[in-house]
Amino acid sequence: MDTAEVRYVKGLIRMGEAKSTCRFVGIPVENAHFMNMPFYETGTVAKKPLSEEDVKITMALIEEVKPHQIYAAGDLADPHGTHKVCLDAILEAVRRLKHKNFMKDCWVWLYRGAWAEWDIHEIEMAVPMSPDQVMKKRLGIFKHQSQKDGVVYQGTDSREFWQRAEERNSATAGLYNRLGLAEYEAMEAFVRWRF
Repeated sequence: MDTAEVRYVKGLIRMGEAKSTCRFVGIPVENAHFMNMPFYETGTVAKKPLSEEDVKITMALIEEVKPHQIYAAGDLADPHGTHKVCLDAILEAVRRLKHKNFMKDCWVWLYRGAWAEWDIHEIEMAVPMSPDQVMKKRLGIFKHQSQKDGVVYQGTDSREFWQRAEERNSATAGLYNRLGLAEYEAMEAFVRWRF
């Protein structure tokens, strides 16, 4: 188990990596929000179940930002389960806030990470990527040095996270091309969650 001090330092490292990626891809750093959700703070690989406090933190951020779009990891194949807990927090927060006026213009988009892609019939938004954009995404991932070398829960697949993500995006673009659509280097796919 990590001590509180070690967790604090790890948190600073991850926040620094996220801010570095924001700067690299052109997102203002003030648009990065670090929620420090209680479920995550165990000091071990295993996390706590989602709590009311986690949901309230998520609701508070949504009410502060009043977003038109929310992007969330819909990759429930994530072997350590963190994406699922975060998604559950977002979905519950949105359910509770959907009556608010600003939520009428808000869409929730789910993406997938390195483990799986949406089936073609599920995809509702596909964002094409040029070779330069694919490289920028790769280099943005590389800014997360503490997460870069090897996937902790990779199973029998020895590729790094960026390789998995890049090959998944390339395969999606290839599938769209084989269906007769324009040829792109890669595509990021999303499914809309309706509330």
